[in-house]
Amino acid sequence: MNRKIISTPAAPAAIGTYSQAVQAGNTIYLSGQIGLDPISMQLVDGIDAQIVRVFENLKAVAAAAGATLNDAVKVNIYLVDLAHFARVNETMAKYLIEPYPARAAVGVKELPRGALVEADAVLVLG
Repeated sequence: MNRKIISTPAAPAAIGTYSQAVQAGNTIYLSGQIGLDPISMQLVDGIDAQIVRVFENLKAVAAAAGATLNDAVKVNIYLVDLAHFARVNETMAKYLIEPYPARAAVGVKELPRGALVEADAVLVLG
């Protein structure tokens, strides 16, 4: 199966040995996004701003692949503090419509660059 690398300047450039997304067939795997501003490559301030930025970044990568976040079948959320879970739910509802994708929310000790939240997704086209 051929793999297609997805990349867009509308989301932060990869800061390691990975691609923003990879498409294999009709499935698109979005790499984890933290709350980095794609222009400054700096982390935005505060949990609420980071959650929004994470979903904006995922949305931009999905768009570069010709998809939307409503094509998501699985979303993984990583939180340094699980007390922020309700805030993620509120924001996620602004980016996705029902039926919602499957999801996992995991508490982690730390994230890259001191981020408070990270999310990745799997999209399926068609």
